[in-house]
Amino acid sequence: MLDKRAQILLKTLIEQHIYDGQPVGSRTLSQSSGLDLSPASIRNTMKDLEDLGFITSPHTSAGRIPTQLGYRLFVDSLLTVKPLDEKIISSLKDQMNIGDNKKIINNAADILSTLTHFAGVVLIPKAKKTTFKHLEFIGLSEKKILVIIVTNDGNVQNRIVMTEKHYSHDDLVEAANYFNHNFSGNTFATVKDTLVDELSKMHADMIKLMTAAIEVGNDVISPESGSIVITGQNNLIQSEELAKNISSLRKIFEIFEKRTALMKLLDQSQLGEGIQIFIGNESGYSSLDECSLVTSPYETDGEIVGTLGVIGPTRMAYERVIPIVDITAKLLSNALSQH
Repeated sequence: MLDKRAQILLKTLIEQHIYDGQPVGSRTLSQSSGLDLSPASIRNTMKDLEDLGFITSPHTSAGRIPTQLGYRLFVDSLLTVKPLDEKIISSLKDQMNIGDNKKIINNAADILSTLTHFAGVVLIPKAKKTTFKHLEFIGLSEKKILVIIVTNDGNVQNRIVMTEKHYSHDDLVEAANYFNHNFSGNTFATVKDTLVDELSKMHADMIKLMTAAIEVGNDVISPESGSIVITGQNNLIQSEELAKNISSLRKIFEIFEKRTALMKLLDQSQLGEGIQIFIGNESGYSSLDECSLVTSPYETDGEIVGTLGVIGPTRMAYERVIPIVDITAKLLSNALSQH
């Protein structure tokens, strides 16, 4: 345990370094910490903090910068979180209630990257929990039909199907009524299995229409796995810490491209409650050794269904990023539950 004086000096040092990115010297700490200490006392405390591994001294400077361990102690015990302005929260609510669920999730990722100036990520739930609620066929021309599919989570998807014959309005209504009456509440995989036994009872033209609907439905709501939305990757190029190491930056973008590792990390963070912070190598992926990932799970109707977060350099303004991630997760949960 650090004594109060050491905690205040470490907190002051990290806040100053986050602000300007420069190594922090004893003189700056003396002026900014609010402690009535001699330069010698400050230097001695800095030496103790360095020996404990919380700060380190770059070769080119007499000042000191935080280590990963220092950042960890800072976010766990010393950080003072700044609440978001109510006007900003009200604006975010408006943005989060535009469009269907896919649009809402994309808006959440955009909000995270825009407000933090880092990369915003949202892990989308696997579609295996998504079921078909309502289906409608609309004839557009003689052999072109619009299929409208509404899922249980509020998503509305449209697909155009080309057919070999013309279906009348009554044919399309009959087919839609059959689907909605017999299969509402099921996944399209279940519908496909069940419908195989029913097809023999239908005439050939209706079989083709039903088969087309199943194929469209599988494409819309039954992908093999969940996916991830990433926005603001280019913000990281503007980060002084990351931009000066091209090799490290390339590795970060590789993890964005491959996505699998990032999806596993976000999936893992759902196991914890509330805000989770991975600093440097805590993520378990060497590509993110110079980054921090701040995440929070989000819910639909009280059930955790995904995770969102921000990826940026370890020198980030945690007191700002944490409430942004927290509020965005809560607003996304509310928006999805209302839909």
